[in-house]
Amino acid sequence: MEYAILFLPLLGSIIGYFGRALTKFFSEITTSLCVSISAILSIIVFWNGIEKNNYNNHIVFEWISSGDFIANWSINIDPLSSVMLVVVTFVSALVHIYSIGYMSHDPHKPRFMSYLSLFTFSMLALVVSDNFLQLFFGWEGVGLCSYLLIGFWYKKETANNAAIKAFVVNRIGDFGLAIGIFLIFFYFGSINFNEVFQATPQFIDKKISFFGYEASLITFICLFLFIGAMGKSAQFLLHTWLPDAMEGPTPVSALIHAATMVTAGVFLVVRCSPLFEYSQTALNVVAVVGMITALFAASVALVQNDIKKIVAYSTCSQLGYMFFAAGIGAYHVAIFHLFTHAFFKALLFLGSGSVIHAFKDEQDIRNMGGVRKRLPYTYIFMLIGTLALTGFPFLSGFYSKDAIIEFAYFKNSILGNYAVFVGIFTAFLTAIYSWRLFFKTFHGLYNNKNIPINDTHESPTIMLIPLFFLGIGALLAGFIFKETFIGHHNNDFWQNSIFFLNEIKHDHIPLWVLLVTPILVVIAIPVSFYYYVINTKILEEFKTTNLPLYNFLLNKWYIDELYESIFVKPIKKLGSFLWKTGDQGIIDKFGPDGVSKIIKMISNKAVRFQTGYIYDYAFVMLIGLSILLTYLILH
Repeated sequence: MEYAILFLPLLGSIIGYFGRALTKFFSEITTSLCVSISAILSIIVFWNGIEKNNYNNHIVFEWISSGDFIANWSINIDPLSSVMLVVVTFVSALVHIYSIGYMSHDPHKPRFMSYLSLFTFSMLALVVSDNFLQLFFGWEGVGLCSYLLIGFWYKKETANNAAIKAFVVNRIGDFGLAIGIFLIFFYFGSINFNEVFQATPQFIDKKISFFGYEASLITFICLFLFIGAMGKSAQFLLHTWLPDAMEGPTPVSALIHAATMVTAGVFLVVRCSPLFEYSQTALNVVAVVGMITALFAASVALVQNDIKKIVAYSTCSQLGYMFFAAGIGAYHVAIFHLFTHAFFKALLFLGSGSVIHAFKDEQDIRNMGGVRKRLPYTYIFMLIGTLALTGFPFLSGFYSKDAIIEFAYFKNSILGNYAVFVGIFTAFLTAIYSWRLFFKTFHGLYNNKNIPINDTHESPTIMLIPLFFLGIGALLAGFIFKETFIGHHNNDFWQNSIFFLNEIKHDHIPLWVLLVTPILVVIAIPVSFYYYVINTKILEEFKTTNLPLYNFLLNKWYIDELYESIFVKPIKKLGSFLWKTGDQGIIDKFGPDGVSKIIKMISNKAVRFQTGYIYDYAFVMLIGLSILLTYLILH
């Protein structure tokens, strides 16, 4: 069963790609069926783990063996990986089904479906690994597939640029991850999770120097691993690729931002909790970066106009929640929010795709509005997703998001108190920008001048079925699994897959902590409706009077412009200089161009001796004979 979960998406990808010439629907049916079977089997494995405590590690084959170094290709099933299997395969299966309708007019849909399945396989290889090398393989596989999918419409320059940007930024993070793995192998002599984690207490006092800075070995390892997580999960400073990735087809956005690529960083930190627990410095860095990311992304989302970019920044913000939850030591809460987030975020992305489909690829929410009656099912599903995202009481997001704030309060530290404030404030901002998107899309006046309102239509059934299942998850996942994931007996479920050195005790919590976030979330609904539907002039006036602030948020805190000035332009100038001066001016001049010039010059000189007259040749021969005789006489 475990083998089928991992390799069915790979098989579907291969058959789908090479079988695309058979029939029009062969690839989409094959890939969707393989991933769907993998999803059903993942749910069975997850349930067997809960009911029967049935976990094991399957060694598929010995991958690398060199001296004492052995790396196996494994399928490691434990509570943490079983949760990730359900998230990845379930969302991926629904995205595959959704893509059948969404990509129906694309001539390259078979290739697209194949890429989706390969992406799923790479993520599965990552989450079921029992060593850092297999994890890195899956990590890079996910990065490669994201490049192929983001740049799928390669004839668009913006899509190509976005794919390259995602690839380059992630390589920066991956370099940090690679250094972390090298350090682990060099000092621990192993890359197997169990061996490394068991040996970690022996290296607590080990110090190393890095570029003149001396610190704990464990701290250095954790910080480098976290750099990898920052790149993959689009945390502040390495986040710039994520909004641009919206250039890819909407199903790609749902898969990347809901269940797979961006959650890999959170999974890495939680998987490596036995390392992070012994470095308070690293945990503090994780928490601070998470808080900054949550606040930054939420503030930027307030003023964006592209429907997919708003949801993308929302993803970035929610990942910030997960990281500062992990940073305060509440790893199980981080995974709980990852679990619930997958449902409502995939729902929002696919719902946005349904809206874009209705508006014939229009993505600007300023050109929408007043279509709730034209898109009744999409309207309901987007409403459920918005309520869950904002943390409306008793929906999935409410249980996981409030749990993060509560555990931050129980941390009872300065950092924990900051996390509480950031969590509450960000939750309020999340509610504001989420309802802004919802109201401007479905309520108010119809604002599209290019498409008559009667031309807008509901999506086909094949696109609505995935929304239905995701809607159920967004409604019920938090309530059903709260006790299992973060309840008083959560250790019975997580066992050794998550390590707590000093577990945060969930005690009695003040009433204000319980109520403040839900109250703000509920208040945000009428406030947003008033300002974004009834009286929009107030915000326009505010924007005019506070234009610098508006431009600051609209331009994403000018991070991209900063990188352009500090890195991109200087590197381009350096490259141009080396090309013109070094390559053309020196290497070509004195290398191939210089040699060819000399040979040409010699040839031109030699040609002059070829006159065609016998007396010239006789004269030359006479001179040659005279020189030869002179030489012989003298010697």
